[in-house]
Amino acid sequence: MTEVASHRVREDETAVRVVPLADDDYIAAGGHPPHVHDFHQFLYAPVGRIVVAAQGHEHELSASVALWIPAGVWHSARFDGDSLVVTESFDADRFALPHTGAATLNVTDAQRRLLLARMRATQAPQDDARVFAALRAGHPATLPLPQPTSPAAATVARELARTPSDARTAVQWAADLYTSSTSLRRAFRAETGMAFSEWRTRLRLNHSLELLAQGQLVGAVAARVGFVSANGYILAFRRYFGQTPGAFVRDATPDASRTAG
Repeated sequence: MTEVASHRVREDETAVRVVPLADDDYIAAGGHPPHVHDFHQFLYAPVGRIVVAAQGHEHELSASVALWIPAGVWHSARFDGDSLVVTESFDADRFALPHTGAATLNVTDAQRRLLLARMRATQAPQDDARVFAALRAGHPATLPLPQPTSPAAATVARELARTPSDARTAVQWAADLYTSSTSLRRAFRAETGMAFSEWRTRLRLNHSLELLAQGQLVGAVAARVGFVSANGYILAFRRYFGQTPGAFVRDATPDASRTAG
């Protein structure tokens, strides 16, 4: 849907020019130049691919990964030629995000249906508190996890989402689904941008965040999401989140018990 807002366009290192533009006019054929909003923006690509650069990081968006951009965060974007871009905006004075930087969100089926329904609506209400709450659902620190679309890979992804501790290898999954392991691995690489092993590690780590938030011990969390040892889980967690699970819990909840490990 078209939004009208004041976009501050950086002209050089010291000057900023405020230009009121409609988003549809501001989008060039290949994307957005660097700009900033005074509202929170939720950006989603149900078709195609968007790459958003913000705060020194690039975020690749797809049908299963969206992005929250808080008010005041400079960003730019590149679009594939066949991309469909869906945006939702929320008044920064009325709605509070739990983070100050751009943050990805793994889009659920319910969120996708909501976004598509609003895109089709002729007069979808703006700044809808119900929509904001629905789009904020999910742990803010989850790793981006694009979903594969081909039948075999999508089946594996669905089953692992239900049981992340499932220890079957790509070879074993392929045998169970009557396909080749090469085809399965190739599908994960082509459709998610990552190898099957990395995709599964990210899924397990994402699942572990909610368990940590519930106060479960690191050893128990590691076992529940499929890591062979607590040490292996801690090493993987540090690699992706930059700190140990215990430090992560303490940062999220300053009064958290030191039993988190």
